[in-house]
Amino acid sequence: MRHQRKRHRLSRPQDQRKALLRSLATSLFIHNEIQTTLAKAKALKDYSEKIITLAKRGDLHARRQVLKFIYDLETGKDLCINCNKIDDKSECSDEEKKIVKETVLRKLFTSIGSKYADRNGGYTRIYKLPPRRGDGAPMAIIQLV
Repeated sequence: MRHQRKRHRLSRPQDQRKALLRSLATSLFIHNEIQTTLAKAKALKDYSEKIITLAKRGDLHARRQVLKFIYDLETGKDLCINCNKIDDKSECSDEEKKIVKETVLRKLFTSIGSKYADRNGGYTRIYKLPPRRGDGAPMAIIQLV
């Protein structure tokens, strides 16, 4: 019997479902909120909260585990390694600055993980939207709290 074995299958094979959730999670961490269907948002909520819990740990093993669940894309911003702030807001002097491209993994472990350090779950929020005009699919916005 399949008691307590709920999975969000999203009418896709396993490889497509994993790729979809991986790309949705990456977009969520880059933009802090995305608009998608309600079913995908509910599936993404469980998926992304596990990733944020790993990011709160902050060790090397957690980084390697998170890399299995997201695409490590560049966010388009520069990051100062010394103070872990975006280049424009950096407090370091010009000699001390070590600028690197901010990636999703770096953003997760520097800003998002530390932001939720004292919170025990509930990192995302889902708002329902009116149905999509084309096919009537229920829509939602999922965002980081």
